[in-house]
This record gives sequence, C-alpha cells and structure tokens, in this order.
Amino acid sequence: MERPNESFTKAQELRSFLFLSVVTAPVLAGIIVASYGFLVWMYQLLAGPPGS
Repeated sequence: MERPNESFTKAQELRSFLFLSVVTAPVLAGIIVASYGFLVWMYQLLAGPPGS
C-alpha cells in the first residue's frame, strides 16, 4: 500500500522548485540589494559623501 506522506510526488517537487526559483530567489536578491543600498545611504548620510 502507498503511504501518502512518505515522500513528495514529482508534481509537488516541481511546484516547490518553481516557487523557490521564480518567486523566492528574486525576492531575496532584491531584499539583499535594497538593504545594502540603504546601509550605504545611511553611512553616507552620517559620514558625508565619498572623498570629503
């Protein structure tokens, strides 16, 4: 007999992979880039522009 919770089906694995690669990875990359830009902006706000 089959155990429904034993492992993921191929359709579930494909759906999970597509969600991770199409949604999660770009969102995470955008958050990282935006965070870095915000940190640089805040640093320059406090320390002044480069070369000053």
